[in-house]
Amino acid sequence: MKRARRSAITTTMLLLSLVGCAAAPAPVPASRELPSGQYPWHTDIIATTFWVGELFDPNASDGSQMISTYDSRWYESYGGCDGLLINGPNETSTCQTERRSADDDYFPTQITPLQNPFYLDLPFDDVHNDAAFAMRGDVVPWASDPEYAGIVDDRTESLMKNRWVVLHRDGRYCYAQIQDAGPALYDDAGYVFGDADERPANTRFNGAGLDVSPAVNGCLAFDSLNGTNDRVDWAFVDAEEVPDGPWTVTVTTSGVQ
Repeated sequence: MKRARRSAITTTMLLLSLVGCAAAPAPVPASRELPSGQYPWHTDIIATTFWVGELFDPNASDGSQMISTYDSRWYESYGGCDGLLINGPNETSTCQTERRSADDDYFPTQITPLQNPFYLDLPFDDVHNDAAFAMRGDVVPWASDPEYAGIVDDRTESLMKNRWVVLHRDGRYCYAQIQDAGPALYDDAGYVFGDADERPANTRFNGAGLDVSPAVNGCLAFDSLNGTNDRVDWAFVDAEEVPDGPWTVTVTTSGVQ
């Protein structure tokens, strides 16, 4: 699970990422080659949608997006409902998702978020899951980098939060930051950090391997606002390789809290 030799993201990928959210591209063949980078691609992965303020299962310990595994006050930190607040704000209000537009940089229409609306989760909780925390120094590719080497054994710090991911769907490239863990599993190191395009171990939600925010849903032109059939390719990417775009208008920098 060591990272591949560094190679810059290709010029083609950078150009596509800058225009991919602005216009619907022509379909690309299934055999297309993804741009090479420092980290391996995970291809044809089911991605579901989640959003700050969502309550999808009040009886489950991980059924509310009022909090994330890395932020016990995520709703407040983000600035409120990342969607449409219905019948509120009060104790009976609900936070629902909404269609996003390139005209608004895929930002929510009811609030100006305090954090990056381009976010996602992956099934590796390196803070609260005992197994993930124990192995993170061995499996997280950047664990030995100077920025992280000194905090590997510190459970109040995360090696995952705020890290960047590039996502691809049908010729469109968008970027997002990790702000939570899931779906369903929290120690799937083989899939998250594997270099052989391993499949997610999760079997729920049509075997989803990540959740993405409404902004990412819109940027990648998902078929469904909140479905279980949209597929993406994704890879980690270092911050210096992230091109300017709607995903850099507001960048999240807060730590675990």
